[in-house]
Amino acid sequence: MHYPDGVSEVADPRGDLEWGTIPGLVQDAAARFGSAEALVDHHGPGGTVTRWSFDELAERVAAATRAIVANGIDRGDRIAVWAPNCAEWVVAALGAVGAGALLVPLNTRYKGSEAAYILRASGARLLFTVQGFLGTDYPALLKEAVRAGDPVPDLERVVVLRSAGSSSAARGDQVVPWDAFVAEGGACSEDVAAGRTASLTPGDLADLLFTSGTTGHPKGVMTTHAQTLRTFATWSEVVGLRAGDRYLVVNPFFHTFGYKAGILACLMTGATMVAEPVFDVDVLLARMADEQISVLPGPPTIFRAILDRPDRAALDRSSLRLVVTGAALVPVELVESLWSDLGVETVLTAYGLTEATGTVTMCRRGDSAAVISGTSGRAIPDVEVRIVDAEGVELARGDAGELVVRGYNVMQGYFNDPDATEAAVDRDGWLHTGDVAVMDAAGNITITDRLKDMYVSGGFNVYPAEVEAVLRRREGVAQVAVVGVPDRRMGEVGLAVVVPAEGADRTALAADLAAAARQELANFKVPRRVEFVDTLPVNASGKVLKRELRERLAR
Repeated sequence: MHYPDGVSEVADPRGDLEWGTIPGLVQDAAARFGSAEALVDHHGPGGTVTRWSFDELAERVAAATRAIVANGIDRGDRIAVWAPNCAEWVVAALGAVGAGALLVPLNTRYKGSEAAYILRASGARLLFTVQGFLGTDYPALLKEAVRAGDPVPDLERVVVLRSAGSSSAARGDQVVPWDAFVAEGGACSEDVAAGRTASLTPGDLADLLFTSGTTGHPKGVMTTHAQTLRTFATWSEVVGLRAGDRYLVVNPFFHTFGYKAGILACLMTGATMVAEPVFDVDVLLARMADEQISVLPGPPTIFRAILDRPDRAALDRSSLRLVVTGAALVPVELVESLWSDLGVETVLTAYGLTEATGTVTMCRRGDSAAVISGTSGRAIPDVEVRIVDAEGVELARGDAGELVVRGYNVMQGYFNDPDATEAAVDRDGWLHTGDVAVMDAAGNITITDRLKDMYVSGGFNVYPAEVEAVLRRREGVAQVAVVGVPDRRMGEVGLAVVVPAEGADRTALAADLAAAARQELANFKVPRRVEFVDTLPVNASGKVLKRELRERLAR
């Protein structure tokens, strides 16, 4: 496979992986679990409920792979999926990887210009998407962005996985319905498609997940089949996921966790994935009872909402045995309530980032509530973590510094961005996370701050520079800084601190900023409130002291 900008294929980080590649995992799951239920989707067209066995899922993935190969997609090409959690997402994504393409998931909350940027940066040739999710017509959003000056020159076709109501998709158009697209697979023989899948190796790139940086420009993180399989085989073993589990996947499939700790972990273990596109506490509780859900990972927001329900004692949640949370502050009382009030057997927290294949440290079963709440656990096997100072010197236990990671899970680099790769991964292979942490005597790490100012709102990363760039363009803004401040429900929310231009009407400016943010940004990035100040705290070089600002305004 061709690796952009001189990145060469790496050796399989572990030679004893039984699957080798992600398509190999799909085939192996069908062989091992056969007629057992693999996937449940309560949001099918017309309100239907989709239930597929592992055999049926593998057949649909193979059909999708044939269609993709028939459309001229080569190994190493990029295919994007911009859709909510649904059965077709799973088939389209696994079909793309089966054809040797790199999967590029897009956040369903993106506006058209945000999606266009990633499609353009990745050079995606195909886009799988939907029309009508939460009233949004994604092909129309993209079309509007292109008209406004956000070209997607490499995009050849848009495939509509689902459409609520009438669809503009028609055979022969650039926008084509899913069923018509899959039917095109008849032009490719089963042997040719199977040969493409069989030609893949563990060291081939499997996906390109975009993550933002302090500049606000998303960067594509390259990881291989072997890195993903090894990392989430370990994750599944540590949390205790097993055959027969019924796993409610409310974490978005477009996120590393939803895709890899959700879809792929279920295929590895024989657990049933129950796809849920939107977090709604009433729907969630009903689904837990109807489907006898035993596994529910997610940000603390989800569990706080469940525990805050006054009628929770009357609800059937007896099947729930495993909760994995993190991505925000986890109060010790939340862990204890999950044990005592919901009767959950296992509660674990973890830490990861896209550049480290999603997982770096994990708590272990048997850890105390204090460890689970107050730390993100210890490094997963065969991965090293250190806390270092600005010169890269390892610090003593208990001292705060930057968390660095080295091991098989560290990305292959940023797509077509060797300078950013070099800045993130040093010559000795240490990935610099940009997170400030401390490590205790047992090796548990606690994240205390973020060098890059990123904060987490409702489980989603928010990068202030991107938000600031939108707000700074508005008339009446002299200076602006965006910080994350604590929020009981969301973990953290954005606060825009604005120095208004002389003579600006603050009330009108606040309304204008809120409207601009809602129009141009995904809703999780929109600041929840605006504070006006006369000056921003800065250091000697003029850089805004965000930690000082955050602490002052959080009070």
